[in-house]
Amino acid sequence: MSETVKNRRIAYQGEPGANSHIVCAQHHPEYEAVPCASFEDVFAMVEGGDADLAMIPIDNSLAGRVADIHHFLPASSLHIVGEHFLRITFNLMALPGADESTVRTVHSHVHALGQCRNVIRELGATAVISGDTAGAAREVSESGDITQAALAPPMAAEIYGLEVLRTEVEDEDHNTTRFVVLSRDYVKAPQGKGPVVTSFIFNVRNLPAALYKALGGFATNGVNMTKLESYMVGGEFAATQFLAEVDGHPDDPALSRALEELTFFTTEVKVLGVYPAAPERLRD
Repeated sequence: MSETVKNRRIAYQGEPGANSHIVCAQHHPEYEAVPCASFEDVFAMVEGGDADLAMIPIDNSLAGRVADIHHFLPASSLHIVGEHFLRITFNLMALPGADESTVRTVHSHVHALGQCRNVIRELGATAVISGDTAGAAREVSESGDITQAALAPPMAAEIYGLEVLRTEVEDEDHNTTRFVVLSRDYVKAPQGKGPVVTSFIFNVRNLPAALYKALGGFATNGVNMTKLESYMVGGEFAATQFLAEVDGHPDDPALSRALEELTFFTTEVKVLGVYPAAPERLRD
């Protein structure tokens, strides 16, 4: 691999060991993973040229959409160039010398605590909210207190020198997060080289049945729409923006006709990305 590729960077929100960091390491190991304090910092880092790609969570099978991202994407100059799915697992970890009998408090992000209620109840421990899961592991490591444990992704134990007391302690085994990869460059997946997803946003005209008519072209052309979400723009109840995803490439005749029909009933259509579908999307 060339030195140029080795020096490229991919930004993510969270501390080292977070789930976003895990996805970066799994799918883009040739990039240096750079942690950021907020999603806004991630977008700014890529837009400003300090990183080449961003790894951003966009949906979770239990919690639904990551709300902040749906507001950053329309205003951003970045493009979606890929997607990855990660099964979310949490390990119970603590300082060396600790065991389950010594644990009195369990630290993690509020969502992680809610997804691991059974193990907390079994231990008879008190849940303590932290800013994020990897940050909880760091805090436990720095505390020097064997009565504290963290619920965090597996990578965090290695990074912060903690011992895993129990693996995969989440209450449900179908907790999955979908991540998208963002780039300054608009890299469109080739047509006819495998399944493709097209993501776009649009605003409907203020006309009766405008949304119904706008979506009609996808139905009549046999295009499968896998996502349709709405949110207000500028705090106005009448100004609604939609984020949609469909199977197919814009150069496919059916999707091309559907997108053309969409423009008759909208004030704006912006394609966010045309990218290969992840293998997990194709599983029954």
